[in-house]
Amino acid sequence: MSQMPQQAAVPKCPSCEEPLESGDRFCGACGYDLSVVPARPEDSPTLAIHGVGPAPDDVDWPVARDSDGHGHPAPVHAAAELPGTDSGGSPLPPPPPAAPPSAPAGSPAPGVRFDRPGEPDEYPLQAPDPRLTAEQARVPGQAPAPEPAAASRQPAPAGPAGAEKVCVACRAGRVDDDGYCENCGHAQPRERDHMEQESGPIAAVSDRGLRHHRNEDAFSVGCTALPDGAPASVAIVCDGVSSATRPDDASLAASRAAGETLLGALPRGTHPQQAMHDAILAASQAVNALADEPATALEQAPHQNAPACTLVGAVVTAGLLVVGWVGDSRVYWVPADRSTPPARLTEDDSWAAQMVAAGLMSEAEAYADERAHAITGWLGADAYELEPHTASFKPDRPGVVVVCTDGLWNYAESAEEMAEAVPLDAAARPLHGARVLVGHALDGGGHDNVTVALLPFPAPSQGAGSA
Repeated sequence: MSQMPQQAAVPKCPSCEEPLESGDRFCGACGYDLSVVPARPEDSPTLAIHGVGPAPDDVDWPVARDSDGHGHPAPVHAAAELPGTDSGGSPLPPPPPAAPPSAPAGSPAPGVRFDRPGEPDEYPLQAPDPRLTAEQARVPGQAPAPEPAAASRQPAPAGPAGAEKVCVACRAGRVDDDGYCENCGHAQPRERDHMEQESGPIAAVSDRGLRHHRNEDAFSVGCTALPDGAPASVAIVCDGVSSATRPDDASLAASRAAGETLLGALPRGTHPQQAMHDAILAASQAVNALADEPATALEQAPHQNAPACTLVGAVVTAGLLVVGWVGDSRVYWVPADRSTPPARLTEDDSWAAQMVAAGLMSEAEAYADERAHAITGWLGADAYELEPHTASFKPDRPGVVVVCTDGLWNYAESAEEMAEAVPLDAAARPLHGARVLVGHALDGGGHDNVTVALLPFPAPSQGAGSA
């Protein structure tokens, strides 16, 4: 679970006007390099670097790459693969021809530091949001430097056209192996800053949000068939624990392990509820293994914990809905007939939930407390005791299943609020519905990473009951 941001003191970031704490080298909201880039003039309009909502429906997001070797694509794409447009929506003109360099090859652009000191870089410089146009993304007061002449660079290896990454800020510079533009010096957005994926009738969207410097959420979605040929849909959503080491790696490892376990077990005839239980155990083992990797030892400090994350998942088969979780991410049931009541299908492993269960506080009082999001269950080598929760349901009507992190439900906490945020056509257009829900969280403030998966539940062929 990502930590809630603390209120910072003045002065403000010259780029996005967010308050800063004393000693900040980078803005925690937009990644503005406070020690290098000159402050914006007072009479310039203020531009929030990450102040835009989710991409519109007509954006053609690239298909996620196949990176796990088992036929299940990892839900990532490079923001630089999207075509650039100007503020009027017209395609950007091609970059100008290269001009002879005015400085020796390899010299940095004026006002940009390329030498990175060997000190901890907790908040690396972030590139502008890839959803901004090139003109909006340019650093205020800094003109794009000309690209070095072709003769001054090593020839690029032969490969397919368009394989070379282009900077999302200046749209002219080549991106080096370290992820920085050789023209303007901008760090490029991480591939996980915004992810979208469709798999059959289900879809998921994940976004970094407006306050965090990286996306520590991850998801896995897929479809398979049961031994009798009936379809089955699977969605896993994980939220990295921000106070732990490598939370983004933990959520990614857990989501992949759980997704692969479910998609492998269901076709063999394993009952979906047992398959969900086994998937959570597999995810736990994957996260535990990170604690022994050298990367963890290099990053870990005495005050940090082992890699950790929360997990929530759902399996939809013919007439059966199975959910499983550890932590405070949630599953909601939203019926197609909005005159019937929605429901929350999971119980948080959190301090607030314990207070409510013990009768010590009301739900409103507990979740208003600053300790509300302290989790009591997670996946990780330092977890006190792993207790996977699973439950199965047999809804008697069609609807949609919402699987999400607290980055969404913080802005739609009750089942009724979540049902109101879910579009009426979410079952028919799950990707659009997931985008709308992510936009709902960003419009509410986007203080956390936001991830949501939508699974349509078909009309059952027989009566309802509780499995």
